[in-house]
Amino acid sequence: MDYVAPKEIVLEVVRLSKVKSALSIRDMLIRGMLAGAFLGYATSLAMIVTSQGLPPIVGAILFPVGFVMLALLGTELATGNFALLTAGLLGGEVTLGRLLRNWTWVYVGNLLGSIFYAGLFYLAVTNCGTTPGGALGGLAAQAAQKKTLAYMAMGGAGWASALVKGMLCNWMVTIGAVLALASRSTVGKVLAMWLPIMTFFALGYEHSIVNMFLIPVGMLFGAPVSMGKWILWNQIPVTLGNIIAGALFTGAALYISYYTKPATIEPEAVVEISESPAAPRAAFAHAAGSEVR
Repeated sequence: MDYVAPKEIVLEVVRLSKVKSALSIRDMLIRGMLAGAFLGYATSLAMIVTSQGLPPIVGAILFPVGFVMLALLGTELATGNFALLTAGLLGGEVTLGRLLRNWTWVYVGNLLGSIFYAGLFYLAVTNCGTTPGGALGGLAAQAAQKKTLAYMAMGGAGWASALVKGMLCNWMVTIGAVLALASRSTVGKVLAMWLPIMTFFALGYEHSIVNMFLIPVGMLFGAPVSMGKWILWNQIPVTLGNIIAGALFTGAALYISYYTKPATIEPEAVVEISESPAAPRAAFAHAAGSEVR
């Protein structure tokens, strides 16, 4: 059957976490950069839709294309790994050191890929800086201010709001990462991933990797946001919220509820067969329910 049951999914999550934790730093950086760039593509696609006057829900429906690309290619996304490697840690397949190593290097890779794409996107929209950004550039600048200066204006409540929105976001993102394992077919995987990713984006929650593209590109288009304001009022609280939800609400919750250690297969007993020519005949006759005459 195409459908994979939850207990099987969690077993695969734990197995997959061990594979991810053993990746080289080079692979984590390269795959992390690809994932960051793919999410940048998806975010810019949603921005273009909105800048053309279409309802934001249309952008939300299209946004999951980036997640689908990175998931099917097996690239590395830190927010998804917040859940996957937590399950591996609880299952004894991943050490704490390996978990932190993966989270750190993949996060750095996501950051590099996001900023790299942001720079290329800015150059494409402005024809290498020779023309204004137009409606698209204005939308990016507004988004960057909304995600930083708006929180700063509220003080502690703003910081806490970014944290909570980060939690609500990555609850859905990590469910998407897990649901990618809920089907054995490509079409089934895509549909399963699409739903929770579309949900978080439509609700306007905060994703730390998406913001690695959105805020820097907004700064390039003239948003009065400094590096310090970006990190303090968005990146730190949102990342912490993403970690809390991924590790606890998805990784730990699914592990505790569904994980059962695979049963060990006992080696079969070795049957010693006599070298006597009569032994095979006797065994055959016994199996047939007759006696050897």
